[in-house]
Amino acid sequence: MNFQPAKNRTPSTPIDDLAARLNHLGLRATSQGLNDFIARATAAGWSAQTMLEELATSESLDHTRRSLERRLRNARLGRFKPLADFDWNWPAKIDRQLIDSALTFDFITHARNLILLGSNGLGKTLLTKNIAYAAILAGHTVLFRTAGELISDLGCDSPALRRSKLAFYCRPSLLCIDEVGYLSYDSNAADLLFEIVNRRYERSSILITTNRAFRDWNTVFPNATCIVALLDRLTHHADLMTIEGQSYRVRESEQESAARRISSPPTPPVQKPPKPVSSKKKI
Repeated sequence: MNFQPAKNRTPSTPIDDLAARLNHLGLRATSQGLNDFIARATAAGWSAQTMLEELATSESLDHTRRSLERRLRNARLGRFKPLADFDWNWPAKIDRQLIDSALTFDFITHARNLILLGSNGLGKTLLTKNIAYAAILAGHTVLFRTAGELISDLGCDSPALRRSKLAFYCRPSLLCIDEVGYLSYDSNAADLLFEIVNRRYERSSILITTNRAFRDWNTVFPNATCIVALLDRLTHHADLMTIEGQSYRVRESEQESAARRISSPPTPPVQKPPKPVSSKKKI
C-alpha cells in the first residue's frame, strides 16, 4: 500500500494537536506520552520501522493493562485476603488438591461448575474470590455476586429489562454466586436462579458457595417446583468440595480475647483496711 502525503499539510503539527489526533485514533498510550516518545526516538535515531514497532508494543501493553483493570472493576470482587493467608490446617476437612486444580482453570475451559459447601466462617468466600481474581489475571471474564444481590437484581418488573440482565449474567466465563442458603427466598427466586443455571449449562462455568446441603435447598426456596431440575443441571458437570470445621471467626475471636487477657493482667483485689482495735476493756 502506497501512502500519499496529504496536500496542503503544514510542515509541522503542534504537539497538542498531534496528541489529540492520536487519542482520537485510539492510540492512548502514545498520545499521553508523546513528548517522551519523540524524545526517545530522536535520541536513539530510530528508523521508521523501529518507531512503529515501539508504538505497537506500547499500545499493546496499554491495551492489556486497561483490559485487566476493566475486568477487575466489572467483577466487583471487593476487598479480600490473599490465598497465602488461608490456614489449610484449620479446617477439619478440606480438599486442597481440588482448589489447586481449580486454579489451573481447566473447569472454566470445560464449562464445569465448582461448588463449595460448608458452614459459616470456613473461608468459602475467600477461596472463591481468590479463584476469581486469578481467573481474571489469566484473561477470563468474571462476575461475583451474592445470591441475594443476583436475585434482587433479576427481580425487576420489566420483562425486557429482565431478559437484558439474564443475558448479562450469562456472558462472563465464570459466574460466582456466593452465600446460597444464607437467606430464604420465594419460588420466583428459584425460577430466576434456575434460568441462570439453565442458560449457562454446558456453556460456561458457575462457582457457588453454600452452607446448606442440597437436600435442604427446599427450605431455601420453599414451594419451588424447579429445585430438582436446578440441582440436576448445576451438579451434572461439577466438582463438589465439602469443608468441615470450626468457624475462623470464632477462632480469631477466641485468640483476640486470649491476647487481651495476657496483655492486661487482672487487677489485684482491693483489700479492705483492718478494723481499728478498740482500747476499751470488757467488764
